[in-house]
Amino acid sequence: MQIGPHSLPNRLFVAPMAGVTDRPFRQLCRRLGAGYAVSEMVTSRKELWGSLKTSRRADHTGEPGPIAVQIAGTDAAMMAEAAAYNIDRGAQIIDINMGCPAKKVCNKWAGSALMRNEALALEIVEAVVAVGAPRGVPVTLKMRTGWSAEERNALRLARQFESAGIAMLTIHGRTREQGYKGLAEYDTIAAVKTALTIPVVANGDIDSPEKARDVLAYTGADALMIGRAAQGRPWIFREVAHFLATGEHLAAPTIAEAREVLTEHLHDHYGLYGELSGVRSARKHIGWAVRGLPGGEGFRQHMNTLERSDQQVQALRDWLDHLGQTHDRLPPAAAAANDDEAQAEEACTA
Repeated sequence: MQIGPHSLPNRLFVAPMAGVTDRPFRQLCRRLGAGYAVSEMVTSRKELWGSLKTSRRADHTGEPGPIAVQIAGTDAAMMAEAAAYNIDRGAQIIDINMGCPAKKVCNKWAGSALMRNEALALEIVEAVVAVGAPRGVPVTLKMRTGWSAEERNALRLARQFESAGIAMLTIHGRTREQGYKGLAEYDTIAAVKTALTIPVVANGDIDSPEKARDVLAYTGADALMIGRAAQGRPWIFREVAHFLATGEHLAAPTIAEAREVLTEHLHDHYGLYGELSGVRSARKHIGWAVRGLPGGEGFRQHMNTLERSDQQVQALRDWLDHLGQTHDRLPPAAAAANDDEAQAEEACTA
């Protein structure tokens, strides 16, 4: 798999998810089989670049390349400036967000709302490519199938974006109107793949090795992007990779491995966010990890009462040790995807 000058180890990608795919989570997924990860969405508003939230989102310390940064906005000149700013700070790939369906983003005509203004969408692409091309930085783009079922214009836009210099295109198989409701459709992705020569990535509802196989076969996509299914289940990437290579299922992680992986992730998380913010934001990661497991809901409620990082780590280790008394490996858990509109508003998940 190739993006411009960058060779990737495989074709399994971590979706950019605001409030989720920070540096610790990206590194975790990369260690567990993902071949590529894109940062959380970074605003093109210059006055916010110095904020703590943006600085954390732009933190790539110790992260393996290529470093990919997703930018969002509605003004071509501002998006070009944001691209240059992030390239100057180490971005090796710039990704344009035209896929986020959250109302707080779309109400400002950013994210997937740009698909309703094709002229502006193309203007933004041309401006960002003009910044990246002279520096050897490829520009990619993530979008949806359209604004609504009546306005599915992904194919028309995809052709324009390829002509404008986009190096890779990711398509979530839903319209903005759907949010994360209903089922993703893959006919649009297949049509785009047939029409384009650049790599096309399929995204949406890929939550198992079998689904990954089927989506690749149906769409002909060059790669897969996995988002919500990796929340609490970062080993999904190695499970999918193993299945695609062998046709056989990889054994679930042992309880001991899950304990070490998850506690290491927590320590990395606290290192980025600090004690207070880290404890609060770690709760969702822990909740995803125990969702659907025996006794998981009760443990999640208990975890939400803990106020110190050392308490969280010890509680998680103790709970997994207890689970290990009856299970050698992680038992099957509930599906990771959560279609609540509230989550869609919190983060542009995939």
